[in-house]
Amino acid sequence: MPVPLLDTRVPAVLLRIDRNPFHHGTLGAVRSLGRAGVEVHLVADVTGSPVRHSRFVRELHPPPPPGAADAEIAAVLLRVAARVERPAVLIPMDDAGAVAVSRLRAELAPAYLLPQQPGELPRRVADKAELAGLCRAAGVPHPETVVPESASQAAQAAWRLGLPVVAKWSRPWLLPGGSGLRSTVVLRSTQEARELYLRTEEAGCRLLLQEFLAPGTGLDWFFHGYADRAGAVSAGGPGRKLLSWPRGAGLTAVGEWVPNATVTSLAERLTADLGYRGILDLDFRRCAATGRYHLLDFNPRPGAQFRLFTDAAGLDVVRAQHLDLTHRPLTPGTPRPGRAFVVENYAPLAALRPAPHGRELAWHAADDPTPGRTMWGLWCRHVATRVAERLRRAGTGSDGTGGTGVRPRVVRQSPSPPVSPTGLPQGDPAHAAHTNSPSASPHTPPTDDEKASSC
Repeated sequence: MPVPLLDTRVPAVLLRIDRNPFHHGTLGAVRSLGRAGVEVHLVADVTGSPVRHSRFVRELHPPPPPGAADAEIAAVLLRVAARVERPAVLIPMDDAGAVAVSRLRAELAPAYLLPQQPGELPRRVADKAELAGLCRAAGVPHPETVVPESASQAAQAAWRLGLPVVAKWSRPWLLPGGSGLRSTVVLRSTQEARELYLRTEEAGCRLLLQEFLAPGTGLDWFFHGYADRAGAVSAGGPGRKLLSWPRGAGLTAVGEWVPNATVTSLAERLTADLGYRGILDLDFRRCAATGRYHLLDFNPRPGAQFRLFTDAAGLDVVRAQHLDLTHRPLTPGTPRPGRAFVVENYAPLAALRPAPHGRELAWHAADDPTPGRTMWGLWCRHVATRVAERLRRAGTGSDGTGGTGVRPRVVRQSPSPPVSPTGLPQGDPAHAAHTNSPSASPHTPPTDDEKASSC
């Protein structure tokens, strides 16, 4: 495959603040730029991560801690810049980094090449509450969203939207570690909505409730692209999620490049309306009833599967940003629809099937084999640990069975929901039938697998 002629005199610095050892998107960016001859510096916690073993990493740098103040993030990046000793293209790989870098643009600009756009725009699009208003103004479909201002309003909104309902924290990068709070959960009762709202202060951001659009085959789509200095969107395309992990939600375990004029038009319309510049990753879900594509998330950074959209000229979104910011021409090659992307540890069988239109694997690469081998060793230990924990819980009866393996049946009765001044019930009888499924509980601590779904 031909490689675009990047200016190899200009290094790239990749920033990841979130701790996620299985974030394959970071490895994809390291390989993409390294293969083009660019010196790659990685600012991330790579403890127990396969990415540290990539031959394309020139140097590793310690990152700012999760929840770091802007001043601390700036200090870390300026120390890295001093070590690199020349201006570099800076590419944040997570929302926390993208939001911080946009706020610190004036301070970082002497040392780094950055897209020019309003400093608050990455924060506004990443904020799930503000995104609803931005979509409404641009005429882009978005699930009906309510931002409650009290626990009772949260319960009423959940009832009005219709159960189940999706609950999201507006700025998930602010969620404190160890709190057990997840960025997105499905609630199945008004009582759950009320209880989750009461954790708003702990979360450090607003709770929003959103209409539930049921997942299904062929309904989940994404769009990756790069908006250049003139606002033109290139170096990406629309794709369809064939398999996710966890199933029905979360990251793309298997995806396919599929032309979709509607998704492309919506992405370009919103980008132009906002004046957005830089890399973007959008998530859509098509409503099975209406056929409309609803924008669920706007991520102001590369998506984990961005390498799916590598065209015939070798152009992808991180190479596009490097080319654009070093004033080199963006010359897209021929699209490659039908190309597949597979995350081997989540979909091992899909990695073995024939791929007539080409395939990108998240971890394995013939020219950089060590991260793939390392991943399998780490993953096997991870799975073995999870299985041992479940067996231990089952043996001690902490699963609620008392060690017998038989879960007692609990029947709860509840009174009819009281009527609020707005005419909406305060509770719902469905709460009596609520199950203890992981997708429904807002208090279950996230696993490494679920953390990976923030990619």
